Amino acid sequence: MAVSTSVSLVLASLSAVLIFSGMQMYRPLLASSQMATIFGGYLGSWLFILSLTAVSNLEAAVLGYGFQAKFFPEVSFCLGIALFACGMVHRVCVTSCILFSVAALYYVNKISHKVHNVAVQVDSYASKKKKK
Repeated sequence: MAVSTSVSLVLASLSAVLIFSGMQMYRPLLASSQMATIFGGYLGSWLFILSLTAVSNLEAAVLGYGFQAKFFPEVSFCLGIALFACGMVHRVCVTSCILFSVAALYYVNKISHKVHNVAVQVDSYASKKKKK
C-alpha cells in the first residue's frame, strides 16, 4: 500500500536515523568478523536508499511533484552520508557499502522507470515549411 509523500518522508527519515544509530551502537559487533563487516556495508546501503528517499520526498514536497533526484547533488550527498557512517564502523564496510548501494540504485532506477515513465505520443507527420 502506497503512502503519501509527507508520510514517506517521515518514515524514511526515522528509518535512516534508526539504522545510523544502530550501526553506531553495534560498531564493535559489526567490526568483529568478515561477515559482520559485509553486513555493516549492507546496512549502509539501506541507509543510502532511505536517506535518498527522504531527500527526494522533501524535494517533492517543497519543489513540486515532478521534481526528480539528480546524480550530483542528491545521490552523491546521500552516498557520502552512508559512506561516512560505514567509515565510522570499519573501512571494509565502505567498500561493501559502495557495491551494495550501486546495485540498489540500479534496481531503484529500474523500478522507477517502470512505474513512473509515461509513454509520450510522437506525431508522425512533419510540418513542411515553404521556402520563399
